Amino acid sequence: MLLFGVFVAATLAITTWASRRRQGSPEEFYAGGRLFSPMENGFAIAGDYMSAASFLGISGLIALFGYDGVLYCVGFLVAWLVVLLLVAELVRNCGRFTLADVLAARMSERPVRIAAGVSSVTVCVLYLVAQMVGAGSLVALLLDETGSRARSWTVIGVGTLMVVFVALGGMRATTWIQIVKAVLLMGGAVALTVLVLVRFHGDIDSLLSTAARHSGHGSDFLAPGLAYGDGWTARLDFVSLGVALVLGTAGLPHILSRFYTVPTAPAARRSVIWSIGLIGGFYLMTIVLGFGAAAVLGSDAVRSSNAAGNTAVPLLALDLGGGAGSTGGTVLFAIVAAVAFATILAVVAGITLASSASVAHDLYASLSRRKDRTPRSEVAVARVAAVGIGAAAIGLGLLADDLNVAFLVGLAFAAAASANLPVLLYSLFWRRFTTRGAVWSVYGGLVPAVVLVVFSPVVSGGPEAIFSGVDFHLFPLQNPGLVSVPLGFLAGWLGTVLSDEAADARGHAARHAETEVRALTGAGAA
Repeated sequence: MLLFGVFVAATLAITTWASRRRQGSPEEFYAGGRLFSPMENGFAIAGDYMSAASFLGISGLIALFGYDGVLYCVGFLVAWLVVLLLVAELVRNCGRFTLADVLAARMSERPVRIAAGVSSVTVCVLYLVAQMVGAGSLVALLLDETGSRARSWTVIGVGTLMVVFVALGGMRATTWIQIVKAVLLMGGAVALTVLVLVRFHGDIDSLLSTAARHSGHGSDFLAPGLAYGDGWTARLDFVSLGVALVLGTAGLPHILSRFYTVPTAPAARRSVIWSIGLIGGFYLMTIVLGFGAAAVLGSDAVRSSNAAGNTAVPLLALDLGGGAGSTGGTVLFAIVAAVAFATILAVVAGITLASSASVAHDLYASLSRRKDRTPRSEVAVARVAAVGIGAAAIGLGLLADDLNVAFLVGLAFAAAASANLPVLLYSLFWRRFTTRGAVWSVYGGLVPAVVLVVFSPVVSGGPEAIFSGVDFHLFPLQNPGLVSVPLGFLAGWLGTVLSDEAADARGHAARHAETEVRALTGAGAA
């Protein structure tokens, strides 16, 4: 608890320092004045991306399901190739603060801002729920509290802190918190990975064979199909999850907003290269940690502590340090728990900032009829929005506290891949794309994704569902990406070909040419 307190005090100090700077302008509040270097922004992106789902959830899934859990590592990492090749520089040149800025560059501003704002807030809240669940599991383990009271108060505490970070410090404080967190997380992951490899004398084969033996599944633990091999439904779920993970990153609002914190588009690309190096190394280590938890602790011990596997890494640290009751084990456990908590605080701050920016910059700016609206009033709305979004995330986090955090993040990725990526790619690369196509694409991906999740086994119909006592599930898959992502692309195409704007071919060509020049050269970029 002392280490927890030290990190919370440090983050509050960073927030206080940042709040002393002028935060009245949207550029300062949303983008930190665009003063960060590619290396700093790369560390911040990595800090934003390496969430509780990565450190706690993925390692837990590998400890429980072996090979099938590794899919999350592969999907999360491969997704960055899409970001690097298709999104980073173009988004930096075309927008100012949010996804909607990119769309408004060539579309009717009001409808696309409303649609993009609704989508961004929905994705961010889904992502926040995962972080809240991870925080609750972590502190409940630290306090040796098996009931739900510790989890609930932790979720409330994390939500309160994230509102303070965003409302007072803006992007500058959030970025430095993420940089500090990325350094701590990489250091903790390296230390644990080295200890696991030392335990098995550097013999990877011995590590894997021991993990398989202690998993209770034998050789099946190292083969595909343990989690996603039970019938055609499970196999389709596997494909659906892969689609969501690979395509979802490029549509995450809090990742897209990071490209606006650097001064130029080439700096945005270099930021992504820095982040890919950090994230790639980290996910290689999570594979070792997941199999290490299965080998050292056994899958049953991981499951008995937390049914979703969210506490596998802290328990592994306790054992590697010398076991329960030992000084080394207690210290290492506390350090890892504090680093994981730091991870959660940093990520929720970034997500909350992105979602509050969407509310103020997109929804408020489009819906407000006030003639005296100013940039300063927009920032004030963003601060208030952070409070509302924090309250929503707290409420949903209390409902979903028994689900795996990596799995919950998979749902957020599915929504981002369904609603945000199609409209972004169409807007950047399709000359005929229209305002109606943009609005249809967003809602045509977002609504099916959310509806399919509501009527999936995640919400009802099983012992691990959010509402386990009822059964109203109609959709057999746990992740909707396989259905909702194609629907998002289809809706965008259909809305465009049926639009009255489609007849204005010369107008579309001119606006697309202007956007294309701006995207490729940076001419006129903020």
